[in-house]
Amino acid sequence: MDTKTNARHVNYELPACPVEATLELIGGKWKGIVLYYLLEDRLRFSELKRKVGCVTQRMLTKQLRELEASGLVNRIVYAEVPPRVEYELTAEGKSLKPVLKVLKKWGEEHAMDLIVERQRAANEAAANGNKVLTQ
Repeated sequence: MDTKTNARHVNYELPACPVEATLELIGGKWKGIVLYYLLEDRLRFSELKRKVGCVTQRMLTKQLRELEASGLVNRIVYAEVPPRVEYELTAEGKSLKPVLKVLKKWGEEHAMDLIVERQRAANEAAANGNKVLTQ
């Protein structure tokens, strides 16, 4: 299974392109949270799945393979029966620690309120849309 994605740019020389390059590596619904949990320690797949929550096994596997292909995560397979697989951050993955900590802080200070407001606006729009349709 090929987990490589096509880059959007051939080079990243424009001022904002390093941001896009970074998001290309760590962007995705589950990659950030996977990286965050791996900051603490090496984790088995089942432990990681439990911590992440409502991700499917297939999607978590896909995200881990992409992170591994990007050089941010190591996959360690132990020759045991039953087989044991653990994941840990590479040195490059560990270098994301300050970025992930800042994202967490920003999320605590801003994101939760913005998500609540977005949901309120969506509910209000849906309610107004229903009134227009029933008139």
